[in-house]
Amino acid sequence: MTRKDALTQAGLNLIQQALTIYDNDLRLAVCNRRFAEMFDLPDRLTTPGAGFEETICHLATRGEYGPIDDLERFVRDRVETALAFESHYMERTRANGQTISVEGAPLPEGGWVTVYTDISQVKEQEKLLRTRSALLSEEVLARSEELAATNRELAATITALQETRRQLTESEARTRLTTEMMPAHIAHVDADGRYTYSNRRLSSVMPGRPSNILGLHISDALGPDAYAKVRPHLETAYGGNASTFEFTHRESFRRIRAVFTPDQDERGVYILSMDVTEETQARAALQQTKRREIAAQLTSGLAHDFSNLLTIILGMQSRLSRMGLEPEAMALVRATQQAAQRGGTLLHKIADMTGPRSYRPEPMHPGPFLSDLQTLANPSLPDDVTLQVIDQTEADVLLDPGMLQDSLLNLILNARDACKGGGTITLTASEVMDTWIEFRVTDTGPGFSPEALRHGLDPFFTTKGSDGSGLGLAMVYDMTKLAGGEVRLDNTDTGAVVSLRLPLRRVASLPEPGLVLLVEDNPDLRASIRDMLTELGHSVIEATTVDEAVSLANGLPEIKTILSDIRLEGTLTGVDLLDRLPERRVLLMTSLPADHPLHRTARDRTSLLTKPFSAAQLAGFLGQARQAA
Repeated sequence: MTRKDALTQAGLNLIQQALTIYDNDLRLAVCNRRFAEMFDLPDRLTTPGAGFEETICHLATRGEYGPIDDLERFVRDRVETALAFESHYMERTRANGQTISVEGAPLPEGGWVTVYTDISQVKEQEKLLRTRSALLSEEVLARSEELAATNRELAATITALQETRRQLTESEARTRLTTEMMPAHIAHVDADGRYTYSNRRLSSVMPGRPSNILGLHISDALGPDAYAKVRPHLETAYGGNASTFEFTHRESFRRIRAVFTPDQDERGVYILSMDVTEETQARAALQQTKRREIAAQLTSGLAHDFSNLLTIILGMQSRLSRMGLEPEAMALVRATQQAAQRGGTLLHKIADMTGPRSYRPEPMHPGPFLSDLQTLANPSLPDDVTLQVIDQTEADVLLDPGMLQDSLLNLILNARDACKGGGTITLTASEVMDTWIEFRVTDTGPGFSPEALRHGLDPFFTTKGSDGSGLGLAMVYDMTKLAGGEVRLDNTDTGAVVSLRLPLRRVASLPEPGLVLLVEDNPDLRASIRDMLTELGHSVIEATTVDEAVSLANGLPEIKTILSDIRLEGTLTGVDLLDRLPERRVLLMTSLPADHPLHRTARDRTSLLTKPFSAAQLAGFLGQARQAA
């Protein structure tokens, strides 16, 4: 205890009234000696941190409040009243005959202070005065009656004010409950930048930051890095202009969207902030898909014509090679053929980058996947280059193993080329703040040049001269963006590092086995999907049309899931099934392209699985759909 605290406590102990201060978590902050003496409390209940609920239970058990039928309900009601932080004044007679007054008032930053006064002597004097009222003069009695009437009128006014206050308190409690249930941080800061209100959800939006921030300055609550990013917008709001912006919280790697609104009544700012990491990841994936579509449209016609030209060139060079040319001319023919073949290879790579490829995650454990990857990569490495694999992940996640394998192999082979003369390549998988799963490929080579750090992810940029196409890292970037992730190039003290981050999606528990209605008009495909479902433990009934599916669903309420293709026999589609069975859990699957109107409509209304899919992908799809529901 500091000297200042000790002096404060000594002063409180000299007060003849009992005094307590509890914080907004109903924990004792301070009390004086008179409080312990008046209620004869043990030390544990007069020590800072003691619980209000435990104190009330102790007093009630001892008979402080007289006979109580339901102790648990009595204590709960007292706690709920305390949580409302209402100002109050009351007088009560204790079990020992002592009469006390209890006056409480809330504190601006949460919690409340209560003063207990012994008014037993005052009550005795009032009683004595009443017994001698006959001896009082007529004038005094008249004055007393007038005062009593005034007091009754005042009491009625107080009652009306108390009712208004009760309604306001209930409204405030409902508002607080509503804000605390929202998946966003709602707060208010005053003109000095200190929090006067918070719904206590800052830590859920920005992990690692405190929840109880009343009275804190915004710079202390957010931390220096985040405060530096929001400060210009805060100053804009203080100037009277609202501001909406996004920033990345460096401590948790989460993307935060914030709205600053000026307080019109006083110089302050209302703050709304929410975690939009998943939205940002989905937006990045959609943008990359759109870029691929545009690139495919631009390159498809050019690639077709160029392929024809290369075919003609290769054919003509083949004829020239059979004409018995001089050695010098034959060397030129062979060089031309090699250049044309390299052009064909380049066309295939461009087609891979711009072709219709989608991100298809399925449940997988990174450990076995990385072990298989090491086995696959080792034969491509020279004897003097070693590949180390470190798995620091904890559980199964949803990833596209094909895309991930292509990306990591590409990075490993690039690292191999950098380790000329021998070295070590290290592949590490780890989870980053429950937001990303990160794969880091480091090597002991010379590292990236400044130009490579700036342009290494650009198509056709290469440092390998004629031996490189410049599409390797660009393909990694493309596949990572399709998943909503990001790629970073950097240097370490020992070489280069490429960090590949993908959204961390843990595998949801599979739905409990149940009855599934499978709606598919292709008999071979229906049999294949039925086998997948039964392997997952489900029972399956089948339909081929919307009408047949609706009839079965209405007659079998025990059906847990309806899995339907979009295109079915007849004129009705799987989308129509959503309208016909609005109360049932309908999931759709399709082989239609992503730009087809039915595909877009289905994707907007329910969970959608694209064909073809494996049993693992079906299991992951059902698990994700269950989690979303």
